[in-house]
Amino acid sequence: MNILEIRDLEVNFKLQRNEIAAVRRVSFDIPGRKTVALVGESGSGKSVTAQAILRILPGIARIAGGSINFREDEDATPVDIVSLDAASDQMRDIRGGKISMIFQEPMVSLSPLHTVGNQVSESVLLHQNVSPSQANALSREMLDMVGFPDPDRAMKTYPFELSGGLRQRAMIATALVCKPSLLIADEPTTALDVTIQAQILKLVSDLQSELDMSVLLITHDLGVVANVADEVVVMYHGEIMEHGAVDDIFRNPQHPYLQSLMKAIPHFDMKPGERLVPVREIQSSIGELLRKPDSVTASANNDGAGSDEDQNVHLRVREIYKSFRITSKPLFGRAEYDEIKAVDGVGFDVYRGECFGLVGESGCGKTTLSKVLMKALTPDAGKISYLEGGVEIDVLSLKDQELFEFRKKMQFIFQDPFSSLNPRMTVFDIVREPLVIHEIGDEAYQVEMVKELMRLVGLDPRFLSRYPHSFSGGQRQRLGIARALALKPDFIICDEPVSALDVSIQAQILNLLKDLQAELNLTTIFISHNLAVVDYVADRIAVMSHGRLVEIATKEVLFNNPVHPYTRALLGAVPFPDLDKPLDFDAVMDKRSSDPSAWPSPYTLNERNPVSLVSIEPGHQVQKFNDQR
Repeated sequence: MNILEIRDLEVNFKLQRNEIAAVRRVSFDIPGRKTVALVGESGSGKSVTAQAILRILPGIARIAGGSINFREDEDATPVDIVSLDAASDQMRDIRGGKISMIFQEPMVSLSPLHTVGNQVSESVLLHQNVSPSQANALSREMLDMVGFPDPDRAMKTYPFELSGGLRQRAMIATALVCKPSLLIADEPTTALDVTIQAQILKLVSDLQSELDMSVLLITHDLGVVANVADEVVVMYHGEIMEHGAVDDIFRNPQHPYLQSLMKAIPHFDMKPGERLVPVREIQSSIGELLRKPDSVTASANNDGAGSDEDQNVHLRVREIYKSFRITSKPLFGRAEYDEIKAVDGVGFDVYRGECFGLVGESGCGKTTLSKVLMKALTPDAGKISYLEGGVEIDVLSLKDQELFEFRKKMQFIFQDPFSSLNPRMTVFDIVREPLVIHEIGDEAYQVEMVKELMRLVGLDPRFLSRYPHSFSGGQRQRLGIARALALKPDFIICDEPVSALDVSIQAQILNLLKDLQAELNLTTIFISHNLAVVDYVADRIAVMSHGRLVEIATKEVLFNNPVHPYTRALLGAVPFPDLDKPLDFDAVMDKRSSDPSAWPSPYTLNERNPVSLVSIEPGHQVQKFNDQR
């Protein structure tokens, strides 16, 4: 039995005097107790289709044709959702009570002013005839079911006090507390770590079986699709390109668009020199203003190996410690303090011209460490040396004008391209701003440099008068890259630069970063929680957990011979877009891999065990007991 049947659905958006077709004659079914994956890039019409099912389309949108027949169970009479008034009691009963939705960003979707318990209970009170105490009991039961370690405490907790994974669990609890027949999950794991992502996918799968529920999963991650979907619907520009069982889609893709999506995904078994193939390539060019004198790049060495290893070190990091003090201020009595070690004795070298990958789960200290390297944060202890032309610069001792001048050498590419770009400034002013701040060149030079930077990242200089909101996510990230390169730095830190991008846009950005590193001879630190992405761009990789580096090796060694239990667990949680390499959900759900005190000897980390990075072979270091060397 099909729980939902969509036939010839059309959705149009009214813009000024014209209408644009966002969804065009879309037809597919969602069988009972099955998972259907709706796949495609941003702008393909996936989310609009989901909004049409729930009748929560924006004001400028209208359903121009088609039907959406919903049948709660075999004995129920089908209801055409399109024929209902979006504000009617019947539609409100369906929305949230019988069809629920998990949104992409839980922090935006959850109210920061209400506790998790209040928000889960609200769904029960809206759709069921129960008392507040009964609603609280049902909410607590659902929070326990979705994996909150302490449901009673969670009922009194605010969303901002939770991690990303727990916030997503809170949203799942809110969506499922009324036990709907259909759950629509719109990119539920896009910005989550691979381990948390796998846990959320396993949770939804378990709840689906327990509640006899169907799932419409909206995603652009074909690795996720391969592990959870029964059927796949591929959309592009509002139309369905291909539709079939998951086995047929992955083993025998027919449509060129689906074949292109497959080629745009980074995976561990890529051949040396193999490039990702985005659906749409971007053309970039390096102008004369961006090229550096040969003397600056003459000492570059990409592999960082050999007898002159020390001469090739670009950044030397030694024993960095950074703690944060969290204050708890009760109404009465003395304030209590908790100290969190964000970075705990981290040390490594980055060689000139290489890409050094830094991976780990959220909260492991990656971003804190990157801010310390830039001296945006001052560490509690440690030393950072920047080596250039035989001169060693003590980064942490720099102040005022010296630090201002150092900023030209090391730049930062941020994770969220929208938040990092001023919405009130034109693209020209945004890209030009570093040149103005550092008083580089006259106005004519700055204008020409901005145009070269735009061409460098594959954007048309004619767009310079536009504002950031008129660009796509991938284009905004390219603007962030252009701004970071304006001062012609030698060193770039990339903090999760592709975490929220579609696979095809991600492929564009990754290819661009690799090309820029080679052509401009950049040294880069690439921070990510996606190991397949890091494998594609990095030369050496460091794995970080609980503020410490637990393993450092070349990418070939790390992925073929991971030694530390945390590294092995992290690799095991990566979803492959391959039906023959399914995720081991049981292993991922074993939370001991993320608990340093539960790691087996000689890797166990606690206050009694002195551990340090130990070389087990040239270029391969693992954190273990000192007495195990």
